Amino acid sequence: MKITIGIPAYNEEKNIASIITKLKKITDSIIVCDDGSSDMTSEISKNLGAVVISHKKNMGYGAAINSIFQKSKEMKSDLLVTFDADGQHRVEDIEKVVEPIKNNVADLVIGSRFLDEKSHIPNYRKIGIKVITQITNASIKKKLTDSQSGFRAYNKQVLSQISPSDMGMGISTEILIKSSSKGLRIMEVPITVLYEGDTSTHNPVSHGTSVLISTIKFTSIAHPLKFYGIPSIIFLIIGSTFTYLAIQFYSEVGRLNTNLTVIAAGTILIGTILLISAILLYSLVSVVREK
Repeated sequence: MKITIGIPAYNEEKNIASIITKLKKITDSIIVCDDGSSDMTSEISKNLGAVVISHKKNMGYGAAINSIFQKSKEMKSDLLVTFDADGQHRVEDIEKVVEPIKNNVADLVIGSRFLDEKSHIPNYRKIGIKVITQITNASIKKKLTDSQSGFRAYNKQVLSQISPSDMGMGISTEILIKSSSKGLRIMEVPITVLYEGDTSTHNPVSHGTSVLISTIKFTSIAHPLKFYGIPSIIFLIIGSTFTYLAIQFYSEVGRLNTNLTVIAAGTILIGTILLISAILLYSLVSVVREK
């Protein structure tokens, strides 16, 4: 079985050499996607024997993962492991991630940071990851603990059937939703991650907002009736209730109650817009899926 390890990297010259050196003990098939780095990331990776994909400018994590997917398929890999370049992941955990695929019990394996008590995750990250994971879980069959982990293993079925498109961090959610919709088997295994200082190159607020928006986008596309339909029903019920109260007030007093009328009209309008959005998006998605 040909195992390829893909590393998305952006200005990681301080970590990339030690990571590649350790990974070469596992496999010689290593891909580094240099996502527009301004340092020596690309040169160091080439000198150590890695296959290097160079983006002329920084295009985002999703673009790097997409390039790694494509190159892995060109290299006819049986199994792809994505491994972060910031030094958070342990090479020793790779065997845990690939074992379920080797044993043919999973197609996509996620290294979960929340299944191992030794992982010390900053609280602000922990809260953000859990919120995004809960939103993701609403759109997939498997209930996960860490939908945003970049430490993953993919078999040939995932590589051939999934074509990710998101350019940013939302690609993690996109791959899970698309894999689940195709009936691919998703599994989690515990990994240990140790954060030493600020290892992230992203601003936590902008990073979290970007991921949340992408997650909501792919969730709404995957289940438009549920995503828009349920809120529309809630708003329509609220609007109907306030409409009844407004009519009752008018029949008793002889004049309109402005507050009741505005709330009734507003909630019914929002509910109607959401309902139309649910129907239109469901119809559009159904046509695209049939094609």
